[in-house]
Amino acid sequence: MKFKNYVRVARLAAGASLLIGLGDYILLKIGTPIGPLLFAFGLLGVCVLKLNLFTGKCGFLFEDNLKISELITILIANLIAGYLLGAIFGLIDVDVFNAATAKVSGWDFSAEFFLKSALCGVIMYLAVAIYRKGSPLGILLGVPLFIFCGFQHSIANVITLGVTLGLDWSVLLCAAGNFVGALAAWGLCSATILPDKKA
Repeated sequence: MKFKNYVRVARLAAGASLLIGLGDYILLKIGTPIGPLLFAFGLLGVCVLKLNLFTGKCGFLFEDNLKISELITILIANLIAGYLLGAIFGLIDVDVFNAATAKVSGWDFSAEFFLKSALCGVIMYLAVAIYRKGSPLGILLGVPLFIFCGFQHSIANVITLGVTLGLDWSVLLCAAGNFVGALAAWGLCSATILPDKKA
């Protein structure tokens, strides 16, 4: 992939981080039950504007013929842009900083955390797949679902981490879980793996 294409992929990924960041900000600011509902604005915007969000792309790695280098570029750009955006949020709003600090304290590098990340990946794949079929309900219901269930979204997590100006390797574990869960959902639910034979 040419350098200018990497730049375009990264730019669209940074845009996706901006939208997810706005959703995460309102979630940290007002909490439940309204916060998770408004967070859906982020993923809906990503899909409508066709931006590059790692958790929305990894389940379509094979279906969309994505290159691994593209997916890695998306992840890195999401993480960097998300962290920087979170840092800005932390500087302008002490309430958001306090909420983020409390949230980060509950993360760990464990099998349970990985499984919660994988389950978020499942929901993210299904939400985007349903959107691609013409309905926003997958997003409008799926996003609150993973938040209320306590599942872990790597890009939202790195934004929250940026608010605290801290570092936590659980973000990478979360990204791996999101990836595995999304691909598992694709394997179970996508008709493109074993398409129906024409008569």
